[in-house]
Amino acid sequence: MKKTALVLGASGGVGGAVMRRLIAGGWAVRALTRRATADFLTGCEAVIGDAMDAESVASAAESASVVVHAVNPPGYRDWDRLVLPMLENTIRAASASGARILLPGTVYNFGPNVFPNIREDAPQTPKTRKGLIRVEMEQRLRTAAEQGKCSVLIVRAGDFFGPGAANNWFGQGLVIPGARPKVIRNPGTRGVGHQWAYLPDVAETMVRLLERADLPPFAAFHMEGHWDPDGRQMVQAIARVLGDPAVPIRPLPWWLLRLAALVATTPREMMEMRYLWRQPVRLLNDRLVATLGGEPHTPLLEAVRTTLTDLQCI
Repeated sequence: MKKTALVLGASGGVGGAVMRRLIAGGWAVRALTRRATADFLTGCEAVIGDAMDAESVASAAESASVVVHAVNPPGYRDWDRLVLPMLENTIRAASASGARILLPGTVYNFGPNVFPNIREDAPQTPKTRKGLIRVEMEQRLRTAAEQGKCSVLIVRAGDFFGPGAANNWFGQGLVIPGARPKVIRNPGTRGVGHQWAYLPDVAETMVRLLERADLPPFAAFHMEGHWDPDGRQMVQAIARVLGDPAVPIRPLPWWLLRLAALVATTPREMMEMRYLWRQPVRLLNDRLVATLGGEPHTPLLEAVRTTLTDLQCI
């Protein structure tokens, strides 16, 4: 029998990438969606429901061995009101079906006291509201695993980029989707390293881990992804892929973002994350390499070209 996975957030960047990799790997995949017109890949069963509705999630998770919890409130809105109830629905559904929960993790959990090099067991003392919520999510998952309700896999990575994901720093800060960029914006500070994660590599890593039989009930791993040691490699890679005529690289106008944050949610949330651009933050992947023997890694120029093509920038 095929292994079955339920994906929450399949229309998003991480959820979509994991869904595609699971289908390619021969899994039976269900995607919970609120829209009857949702268009998913062949091989994916669309299940109408809402992640905020416990019965919808439980029904969709029946007989599933994995529940991918990649759902987030759109546009960074209402995290304090929606994120934890959605996770509780996933925990209850996974407990009933005996599934493992896969959670895409972030660096939000960690504060400057553990920068720049972060291992999986580093103390979690976040400095943002979203970071506090992320810590609570992981604590609830750990408690559920320790109580034997379900098993948990968390894979933390840097800033996502790749096909199917425009709602991130690459597609909102560095370039503008829909046309060849006239300027490339760099949010970082010269000489300050930054970590990026290419979504197909993230999905490949997650599924390889899911398919292992030797993971403990609660497992957490960090990905190296693409480490940009001086904060310039990513924007320079974009410029190289775009080719002639040369596109100028200029600093992101944080002052303009600060003004927009007075009236708009997305700029406000982006401003809250500015501290991650002012100092190097690097997740160390020693545990992942020891487990898998290596980390899936697409060359940077290839990853950037695919991303720009998907954003209709080339």
